[in-house]
Amino acid sequence: MTIFKEKVDEEYLTTAETKEILERLEAERAAEEEREMRYELARAIEHVNKFADLDPEESREFVAELLELDKVDEKTAYKIADLQPGDRDELRAIYAQERFSLSGDELDDILNVVKKYV
Repeated sequence: MTIFKEKVDEEYLTTAETKEILERLEAERAAEEEREMRYELARAIEHVNKFADLDPEESREFVAELLELDKVDEKTAYKIADLQPGDRDELRAIYAQERFSLSGDELDDILNVVKKYV
């Protein structure tokens, strides 16, 4: 017997937004009598607690500001918000799979937005 799962919907979330969702899920699980948490969920909570530097509202503002720039699509904006590159080389690594490269000014425009939130 094979079970197939269908992807119904998809949306991007920052680590901070994910942390907020997982905190609610963790609180719901704590209220249940059978409190055992799956390994994957516990690891995900540990990860977001370690890496979520901003609060969810700040992270949404960060992404929105990045989306106002040329050559920053939604997927890339979320990557930048989560990874918070500190220099041109780190930012270039995010764009490594793209079929275009950014000019120095375009890189600096993105890094200036990152500096506001780091």
